[in-house]
Amino acid sequence: MYKDNKNTVLIVDDDNMEIAVLTEILSPEYTIYAVKEGREGIKAAESLLPDIILLDVIMPEIDGFEVITALKKSEKVRNIPVIFITGLGETGDEERGLRLGAADYIVKPFSADKVRLRVQNQIKMIRQMDVIIEKELAERISRSQFEFLSRMSHEMLTPMNAIIGMTHIAKRSREMGEIKECIDEIGLSSSYLLELINNLLEVSARNEKELVLNNAPFSLTATLRGIVDAVGRDITGKSLNLTQEIDPSIPMLLIGDKVRLAQVVGSLLDNAIKFTPNGGKIHIMATVIDRNETEVTLEIGILDSGIGISEEKQPEIFNAFSQADSSLTAKSGGAGLGLAVSKQIIQRMGGQIRVESEPGKGSKFTFSCILRHKH
Repeated sequence: MYKDNKNTVLIVDDDNMEIAVLTEILSPEYTIYAVKEGREGIKAAESLLPDIILLDVIMPEIDGFEVITALKKSEKVRNIPVIFITGLGETGDEERGLRLGAADYIVKPFSADKVRLRVQNQIKMIRQMDVIIEKELAERISRSQFEFLSRMSHEMLTPMNAIIGMTHIAKRSREMGEIKECIDEIGLSSSYLLELINNLLEVSARNEKELVLNNAPFSLTATLRGIVDAVGRDITGKSLNLTQEIDPSIPMLLIGDKVRLAQVVGSLLDNAIKFTPNGGKIHIMATVIDRNETEVTLEIGILDSGIGISEEKQPEIFNAFSQADSSLTAKSGGAGLGLAVSKQIIQRMGGQIRVESEPGKGSKFTFSCILRHKH
């Protein structure tokens, strides 16, 4: 249905004459939609998302009080202002309507000036709230981006300083053992810096072009083994107990982007290692949750006994410009880009990523992905 640039008003009223009068009063300024029954009004509200709803109290089947109760329970339309239409002699309707969440009421018979004024007041409040919300959102984004750039600067300076410092020492040293240690440190710092740059490029490009996935046969077991081997030094250094549980029904050969899948698992495992204290536990699991002749849906999880994440911070951690706790991240390393990139990859693989966590009791990151398989 066509919707122009005017603010929209949905009228829910079983009386044709009342609809006609309200339409005549409001149509010069607003786009009007009208339905004659309560259930139709609920459906129309959810599909049209009008700016304001004018709702008659007395209607057949379900009355206005039942309609507004249903509207306020709907996450989609609960914030749309409802103005009750009530008769002059219907005492108590206004109070009951206001208690149920009505923003205002209009008394019949209609006064054109009062109808226009009450609707205009609600539109004015909506616009004021929009300005406040946009301003607050802009300020939050600005703060988040500033903090993000500040963190990234420090994150990049750390490996850069190590590379410069170790290079200087290696040039001056004549001891092969010391030179080898410097080269090893330069290699580790270079890899970390490259990872930061790659993640930054992926985050900055995700709105400019779609992520392209490659498809090739691979073994999930071998891929996971390679990831664990790559972080073996960190696991040993912190005396972590790493266990794996791989569903034997997972096909031997899968077809998909092995590199991207390994990037996600590696990022989650890297976070688990960083935020799990010495002697803690990490568990990797992979299971089949759906399968047909050509495709298999896997669920892969990384569980740890680390510091955990508070419930209010959990929705933010997949945002490139947010971290659960920047002070803890600064101590443990990592710029907070890995989860944002991982979310993008998993969505392109037809899956979702989620977290379950409690401060002091660890975290469980789980994601699903759809891959083809060979019989």
